[in-house]
Amino acid sequence: MDMNEFLKSMSEQQPVIAGSELMEMFHKLSQDALKITAQINNKYNTPEEIIKLFSELTGKKVDVSFRMFPPFYTDCGKNITIGKNVFINACCRFQDQGGITIGDNTLIGHNTTIITLNHDLSPNFRANITPKPVVIGQKVWIGSDCTILPGVEIGDGAIIGAGSVVTKSVPENVVVAGNPAVIIKEIKT
Repeated sequence: MDMNEFLKSMSEQQPVIAGSELMEMFHKLSQDALKITAQINNKYNTPEEIIKLFSELTGKKVDVSFRMFPPFYTDCGKNITIGKNVFINACCRFQDQGGITIGDNTLIGHNTTIITLNHDLSPNFRANITPKPVVIGQKVWIGSDCTILPGVEIGDGAIIGAGSVVTKSVPENVVVAGNPAVIIKEIKT
């Protein structure tokens, strides 16, 4: 299986069967990501070196305006798409096999977890996984210690309050907070 086949399978959001060729690709990509994140996390890197390593991790050219404070963790890397002027703070964890897209001018706070996979509910098929992408719009601010669940879309200009668990999509220009996150305020633009 090549990268294009892998990404196509993820975009189709079909279950990934335990022991399948696709699941084996998950494991291979995880090993590749571990090597690159070890380079990111275990020594000082200049901002330019971070951009180069993150571009290698994602397999896509990351804009020179990208900033990140390590450590950073992912178990794939190849299904992350980053816009311009994106900042990712320390200790974030991205489970990106299902796809994570982050729009321009977005800020992601410390210790944020973005999840794109769910295990099957049936105990007999629990090792099977279903991918669902997370799409984060432009000019979004995600506070520290947030968790974004599979399939969530966050609209442009939204703010996710610190410590929130986002279980459903968020409209543009609102503040959400809590577990589960609910709208607490509209943002006047």
